[in-house]
Amino acid sequence: MAKLKIIHDKKGKTLTVYFDKPSKNQICEEVGGGIILIKDKRSKKVIGFEKLYFKAKSTKTIPVKSA
Repeated sequence: MAKLKIIHDKKGKTLTVYFDKPSKNQICEEVGGGIILIKDKRSKKVIGFEKLYFKAKSTKTIPVKSA
């Protein structure tokens, strides 16, 4: 399992989360509510998502444990 990759763009107000390795051959699908799914172009597998209009309410670091 790949590590999570989380990108917060304060200026662009987006939060991007990858749960699999980012791909150069990816496609995006808007599903509503400011959520965009990021998929591998070949397999159509969801490898992440992007939340538009995101503004963090806190700057706390949250530890994440793998299963």
